[in-house]
Amino acid sequence: MPTPTQEPESKTAKLNTPDGFSSENIRNLSSVLNAMLADIFALYLKTKNFHWHMTGPHFRDYHLLLDEQATQIFAISDDIAERVRKIGGTTLRSIGHIARLQRISDNDREYVGAKEMLLELHADNRALVESMRSAHEVASKANDYATTSLIEVWIDEAERRAWFLFEATR
Repeated sequence: MPTPTQEPESKTAKLNTPDGFSSENIRNLSSVLNAMLADIFALYLKTKNFHWHMTGPHFRDYHLLLDEQATQIFAISDDIAERVRKIGGTTLRSIGHIARLQRISDNDREYVGAKEMLLELHADNRALVESMRSAHEVASKANDYATTSLIEVWIDEAERRAWFLFEATR
């Protein structure tokens, strides 16, 4: 039994990682992946917000498009967090932690027109692509092949979302 000032061994033990990444690589990878995860949560919630508040003559099409995109965005959140843990890092713990790291801005406005919603989400998905490319560079430098492989798929998905949003606004 630990004394009141002593942490139990399970709380103080370092996570052993089979991949053998250096402390610096773990720190760098965790940093970029956690920022990406914060952006994923911000983009997910914004996409759902716009899905819930969509109006206009193309309501059904846009409503369904945004629901499909939100599902795809949310689907990668667990993979990102688990990748951080697999390499030996720690990940997001709260909404406040997300707020401190997110680079995709919230939209709390009471009314946003349909086209404006699509344009904003297009820009956000393009920004996500750029941050994913930066994360890919960090993972490549660390020889983290699993992370680079995952990010490549996520970039393709984000580019597809951006393309659909762009085409819907023309």
